[in-house]
Amino acid sequence: MRDATRPAPIVEMRGIEKAFGAVQALRNVDLVLYPGEILGLVGDNSAGKSTLMKILTGAYQRDAGGEIFVAGQPVHFKSPHESRDAGIEMIYQDFALCGNMDVGQNIFLGRWPRRGLFVNRRKMYAEADSVLKRLKVDVNSVYQKVESLSGGRQQSVAIARAISFQPRVVILDEPTANLSVMATERLLETMLELKKQGVAQIIISHRLVDI
Repeated sequence: MRDATRPAPIVEMRGIEKAFGAVQALRNVDLVLYPGEILGLVGDNSAGKSTLMKILTGAYQRDAGGEIFVAGQPVHFKSPHESRDAGIEMIYQDFALCGNMDVGQNIFLGRWPRRGLFVNRRKMYAEADSVLKRLKVDVNSVYQKVESLSGGRQQSVAIARAISFQPRVVILDEPTANLSVMATERLLETMLELKKQGVAQIIISHRLVDI
């Protein structure tokens, strides 16, 4: 019986299975995530961590039999677009940023606010600046080219882009890989800020020390 004093899970996965041909990547996997929780998903490379999260985000389809619930509602995402609409964002190791574009353009890439037929640049940069301040991310300017940023600050921009969709869940894939000690500390501060705002987070890592 669920503790009545604890909020209902934001995500619940039950009996998830996934095979790639003869290789059984996931077998009867359960996962429960609560609002504002930071959950570590730890295991060796090829242990199935990313596969499980790609099923949650709709990038992969689970095999028959498992169930996924988001905010208590059964879901079966067929694409990352559908999971994004449900409030789930995943940030991959490569950040998927455009280096030759500036910070503001990256945060709103592909969904730039418009005024008629034209991009509303003033609104775009103002909202980008607001998201960065909300996360307490320190960049010199929203007009700065992303390729000129350190790896840690590029990651902060990727997180800011995810947060601009106002997600309920953020998944970070190996977030400390190739980060300096200072950048790792900055990432932790950002994660704690998200936690304060009630955003649940799943951290994928093959190193227990990161968790």
